[in-house]
Amino acid sequence: MTRLEELQELIEYHSDKYYNQDDPEISDFEYDELIKEFRALEGKRDKVGGTVKREFRKVEHDTPVISLSDAFSKDEVYDFVEKMQRELQEVEFIVERKIDGLSVVLRYYDGVLKEGITRGDGIVGESVYENLLEINSVPKEIPTKLPYLEVRGEVYISDANFQKINQKQEEMGKKLFANPRNCAAGTLRQLDPSIVKERNLDIYIFNLELVEGKQFATHTETLAWLASQNFLVTPEYKTCVTDDDVWDTIQSIGKSRWKLPYGIDGAVVKVNSLYDRERLGTTSKVPKWAIAYKYPPEEKQTIIEDIIVQVGRTGRLTPLAILKPIRLAGTTISRAVLHNQDFILNKDIQIGDTVLVRKAGDIIPEVISVIIEKRKENSIPYQLPDNCPICHYKTDKEASHAFCTNPQCPAKSIKGIIHFASKSAMNIGGLGTNSVEALVNNGYIKDIADIYNLYIYKDELIEKGIVGKQKNTEKLLKAIEKSKSNDIDKLICGLGIKNIGKQSAITLATYFKDVDELKNATYDQLINLPDFGEIITNEVIDYFKLPKTMKMIEELKDQGINMTSKIKNLKNDNRFYGKTFVLTGTLKHMRRERATEIIQSFGGKVSSDVSKNTDYVLAGENAGSKLTKAKELGINILSEENFEKLIV
Repeated sequence: MTRLEELQELIEYHSDKYYNQDDPEISDFEYDELIKEFRALEGKRDKVGGTVKREFRKVEHDTPVISLSDAFSKDEVYDFVEKMQRELQEVEFIVERKIDGLSVVLRYYDGVLKEGITRGDGIVGESVYENLLEINSVPKEIPTKLPYLEVRGEVYISDANFQKINQKQEEMGKKLFANPRNCAAGTLRQLDPSIVKERNLDIYIFNLELVEGKQFATHTETLAWLASQNFLVTPEYKTCVTDDDVWDTIQSIGKSRWKLPYGIDGAVVKVNSLYDRERLGTTSKVPKWAIAYKYPPEEKQTIIEDIIVQVGRTGRLTPLAILKPIRLAGTTISRAVLHNQDFILNKDIQIGDTVLVRKAGDIIPEVISVIIEKRKENSIPYQLPDNCPICHYKTDKEASHAFCTNPQCPAKSIKGIIHFASKSAMNIGGLGTNSVEALVNNGYIKDIADIYNLYIYKDELIEKGIVGKQKNTEKLLKAIEKSKSNDIDKLICGLGIKNIGKQSAITLATYFKDVDELKNATYDQLINLPDFGEIITNEVIDYFKLPKTMKMIEELKDQGINMTSKIKNLKNDNRFYGKTFVLTGTLKHMRRERATEIIQSFGGKVSSDVSKNTDYVLAGENAGSKLTKAKELGINILSEENFEKLIV
């Protein structure tokens, strides 16, 4: 796989985690870095956006809801302004705050709100109309009764409300939201509108998309009119003419961002004239008349007061810096992960050092460097301990990492159970960190097999409120029961075998018909699997040699957990070798992720873009522009039924 293909897969994966699942695994800054590298290699921006979720009614957008091209430097901003000045006469710009939330489109018929749609994949979104009715700042009716009006805005949650919500989540033993953006997005996708009302979401309108019965010349005219119609529009926007004016306004917004009562993730620069916008048009990815400037993370100095160690599910010891608390990127931080011994040595970090820190993507605290000239004589070099700080067993060193050798270490057990229930593994909704810790601490769970005995204690769990009251407890038990029918790649991933992640688990489920065949696999069988080397091969063999593993597998069997692969056994079956597929639209009988796994298991490749090198387009409902392009290029188009015939 080339780096370009690898980046494309990473961007698609993290885009889905961000837009669809509201559960990003990387920071915005890291995501932007992937996009920048992809652009540099291919010279164009890949499609970034989620596919629609099935819980909500799908609605096609009247006009594509596309993202903006990003800028990360002063030079890029000046290049954009100067390009517009070359192509247009007497061009005027608007600079606005880029609110960090979830983009939605509101549709008004004869002045009454009749529909509200999320961005989705830009072509098809989700109807969240009922939820939008619970947001006080969304006008349900406007004074001017135009035949049709469509506006675009950003739903967000204030920092104060975010703190209240997370406090309540913590009190109820639920997973905390990572940041206000995820909280707003997750709330707007709730099936119960009362939750939306309770959480006090807000909205700012930043663009008039379509209108019938009225004409405007500029963006500022539309914002002024929208404000007169009781919409809350993007606050304190400024009109600029020169590149210096634009840059100064961007800098001014940046200086005030941490004082705002809500989060922003950049500043938007737009051409003001609507005529000029139409004349410039858009590419298939972005408008040519606007860019979004992304601010670099804020950096500050603080002191490392101590270094402690956390123990993960694999037993890996991870050092954590205890910082003198400082206000950074809008919140107070007091900790930062130091990763491993090499990280500490390479940056020459010592206890007592003054360090420069930032929050990558304004989310994750990290130590950038040590201010050596401020080092005190009594600062102390740090070395990872020889014994586990939780159970005090001896540790093993592997490269720069240290691992606890005790298979019964309490820290490993809790982290292992959390991993088993995670989305990438058995996907047991409601069994997050707080719930697992509560169940373990109250004696209901000791290992993963105990999860499937929780139904015995249903009444007791409800009475004590261990994972919430009746509704939450019943929801959890239902998710546990549902997980029994997962394919074995989910189970294999959930077992926590060292170095076996999601893709390796799929490979094992593809080449072994059941868990019994896998546990008896030989070295020669494993070493010849795609992307399996000696280390991974030995990890699998050693894991299934453990008596504890055998006991747990038998217990899971007794509980009715599926142990047989649902993927056709594909040893030596490379029927799709050399073939490239593109998936588009919503499939009825399988997730697109599963279809991708099947194609790859047959030796095929899955791409995100239709081109002359595409062999097949698998088209579900609401297939959109990819299907259109495939027809234009004469590419073979498969229905889901035809695809199922190919994989029998």
